[in-house]
Amino acid sequence: MTAKELKQILQALVEYGVNELTLETPDYKLTVRRGGEVQVVAVPQPAPLPQPLSAAPPPPAPAPAPVPLEAPQAAPPAKEEECAGCVEVRAPIVGTFYRAPAPDAPPYVKEGDRVEKGQVLCIIEAMKLMNEIESEVSGIVKKILVQNGEPVEYGQPLFLIQPV
Repeated sequence: MTAKELKQILQALVEYGVNELTLETPDYKLTVRRGGEVQVVAVPQPAPLPQPLSAAPPPPAPAPAPVPLEAPQAAPPAKEEECAGCVEVRAPIVGTFYRAPAPDAPPYVKEGDRVEKGQVLCIIEAMKLMNEIESEVSGIVKKILVQNGEPVEYGQPLFLIQPV
């Protein structure tokens, strides 16, 4: 389509008060809407390649050169390696993790603290309700896996506790 033909189409839209026009040909699809939006979509048509009857098949493409592999990087240690035999305390609900009962209060527990089964470890706020999360085992808090104020998902590990 030439610029002159496009100009004629646009003039016809204005002259006849048409709000939208779609024109399709084997080569393109043109949709024009009044208000400034113009969308042109090219539709490629595969053209058959002429081949002589006696032509030999084309030679195979050369194989790509092998890419040298980099040495594998050391993966971060898994939770099991950080604390063999530790129990994961997981989030029983979706919400916001808080280490303390109030912003100015000390945290319920810190890494290295000894905890008893049933002791409160943190709070998860869900829908304006504060849910206390208790320790499932007696032991030592080896790792706190979530930052204060961070959103947590159901089943997300929160603490690693080494049973004693």
